Amino acid sequence: MTDTTVPVRDADTVVAERTVLLRVESVAKAFGPTKALRDGSLEVRAGEVLALVGENGSGKSTLVKILSGVHQPDAGRIWELSLSDRQACGIARALLGEPQVLILDEATSALDVEMRDRLFAHVHELTARGAGVIFITHRMDEVAELGDRVSVMRSGVTVGELARSEASLPVLVRLMTGTEQTERHARAERATEVDGPPYVSATGIVLRPGAAPFDVEVRGGEILGLAGLEGHGAELFLDALRGVRIVAGEVVRHTGTADVRITSTRSAARQGIAFVPRERGHAVFSWMSIRENFGMPTLRDDTRGGILSRRHTLSRLEEYVGRLNIVLGDPENHITTLSGGNQQKVVVARWLAAHPRILLLNDPTRGIDINAKNDLYRLLSELAAAGLAVVMLSTEVDEHIELMDRVLVFREGTVTREFDGADVTRERLIGAYFGEAPEEVAPLSAAPGTTDTDTDEVHA
Repeated sequence: MTDTTVPVRDADTVVAERTVLLRVESVAKAFGPTKALRDGSLEVRAGEVLALVGENGSGKSTLVKILSGVHQPDAGRIWELSLSDRQACGIARALLGEPQVLILDEATSALDVEMRDRLFAHVHELTARGAGVIFITHRMDEVAELGDRVSVMRSGVTVGELARSEASLPVLVRLMTGTEQTERHARAERATEVDGPPYVSATGIVLRPGAAPFDVEVRGGEILGLAGLEGHGAELFLDALRGVRIVAGEVVRHTGTADVRITSTRSAARQGIAFVPRERGHAVFSWMSIRENFGMPTLRDDTRGGILSRRHTLSRLEEYVGRLNIVLGDPENHITTLSGGNQQKVVVARWLAAHPRILLLNDPTRGIDINAKNDLYRLLSELAAAGLAVVMLSTEVDEHIELMDRVLVFREGTVTREFDGADVTRERLIGAYFGEAPEEVAPLSAAPGTTDTDTDEVHA
C-alpha cells in the first residue's frame, strides 16, 4: 500500500521567520464516544495564509470551533495573543472604520506604555479631523492627559460636567463617591516593616531561557507587589508561585511543620495557595448564579450527608457580602447581572472562603471603580494584618506606592530591583521599569491639571 502522508517540512525553511500569532499543540475533543479531534496542531504566523484542508469528518470544523471559543478542548494547548495584543487588535479594528464617534471603554487597561501613547496619538488625530471620542477610564492621570471635558456619573445619574481645568482628583472623587476625600490606603497605618515567618521560598528561579536566576521569599503578614513592564516576567513569576512549570528553580511552601515543594497548581491549592486571575472571564462561570460562582471551590463545606445545602452556601456568602461590600440583589441571579467590580469581589470572596494562607492576585483592580478598589484595599490590609501573605501583580503605580509592604520590579525576565514600601516613589519605580539606576532617575513632570496622586500607567 502506498503511504499517502507527506512529511511536514520545517516551517522556517519555507517561510521567513515571522511572529507567531497562534499556536495549537495536540488539541483533542470528544463528543461522547466520538473522538472528533485526536491530535490537532497548527501554527499561524503574521503575514501568511495558512490553508487547512482535510476530508469531511477530519476534524477541521471542530478545531476551528475550538479556536473561536465555541467548544472547549479536552486536552492540548492553545498559547494565544496576550491580553495586551488582543486589546490593541480590537482598538485597531475600531479605528479602521474612520468613525465619527469613537467609544473607548477601558481601552488602555491592558496596554503597555508605548501602545497607550500610540492610541492617544490616534485619538488626537481623530479629534483634530472633527471626530468625537467618549473615553471611559478609571485612571485619573488619563482623564487629565486626554479629556477636554469630564462627565461624572454616580448611581445611574449624571452628577457633574467639568472642564479639564476643573477636574482635579479631589473634585472627581467627591462627585464619584459622594464623599469629600479619598480614603487613605491602609499600608500607611501599619508597620513599615513586616517581619512575619517565611511562607514561601522561591530559589534559583529562571522564568525563561537566558534570564538571570533570582531568589524571593514571601512572608506572612505582608502585601508583596509585583511590578514592571508588560512581558518582563511579573506574570510568569505569579504563575510559578501557583505551580506552573518554570525553566529552572524551585518553589517551596513552609508550613511550620514541613517544607513542601510546589510542583503543580493542584499541589499549590493543597498547600493553601489561592489564585485570582487577571481576566474575569477566566474566573467567572457566566452561566451560573452568584451563589454557585461563590461556592464552587468549597462545595464540600456545604455538603451534608452527601446533599448540597444551598442554605449553607448562602450563609457563607452573606459573610463576604458584608466584608467586601458586595452590591447584589438575589444571589440566585446570574453573576453577569453584577457590575465588573462586584463580579471581581465575588471571585475574591470565593477563594477567601477556602481559607488560604497565600493569596495570589493578578491585577485585581483592573477596570473597577474607586469604591470597589478601596473595599479591596481595606480587605487585603486586614487579611495581611491577620497573617495572610498577599502577592499582588498591579499595573497601577499608586497601588505599589500606597498599598505594598515590598515591591519587586521585573525586567528582562528577572527581578532587578526590590523596594521597601516606605521607599517607593513614582520616580524610582518607573525608572526601575526602564532599567535606570536610582541616581539616574529624574523627577517626572506632571501633566497639566494633574495632582500629586495622579499616576502614569505602566503595565506589569
